[in-house]
Amino acid sequence: MIVGRTTGHTATGPDGLGRCAPEAVLFDRDGTLVVDVPYNGDPALVRPMPGAREALRLLREARIRVGVVTNQSGIARGLVTAEQAERVNRRVEELLGPFAVWQVCPHGPGDGCACRKPRPGMVLAAAHSLGVAPERVALVGDIGADVEAATAAGATAVLVPTPVTRREEVAAAPTVRPDLLSAVRHLLEAR
Repeated sequence: MIVGRTTGHTATGPDGLGRCAPEAVLFDRDGTLVVDVPYNGDPALVRPMPGAREALRLLREARIRVGVVTNQSGIARGLVTAEQAERVNRRVEELLGPFAVWQVCPHGPGDGCACRKPRPGMVLAAAHSLGVAPERVALVGDIGADVEAATAAGATAVLVPTPVTRREEVAAAPTVRPDLLSAVRHLLEAR
């Protein structure tokens, strides 16, 4: 697993209903934060998803740390180099601001690693890097693997469907929101 930097600080506490706003919100990269370009190694092709800047602004203003957990099997398949993936990640930060942690799984689906979503490895590693208990972390993603990874780690999962999201993934998700901004507002309601 490629592990990036960890920065930032925590804030938030329980609301009157006993729920707690997350101390950190992790995002899937492709199809959630940025438009999915399969096996993208070109930073010039990075385009934020609608509402991404505003959603991240709300979290940062609330002093909730944000991070990214992303499967990048193109590295294992030889379609993208680790350096190209890192340049794309830097472009994401140029467009959307800094993230407190990056977790990138460079493995393919058949490699049997513990980090590749739907396994919980990246979510647990990000929580550990941030010094946050997994149950105080939320993961926002666009497919069932994101939801499964969050659930397996004990984190909160929010699904934001896109055209590639399967109906059964929507039906199985504990929380579904129509877009990124409403997903973040849902998470902030616990404040």
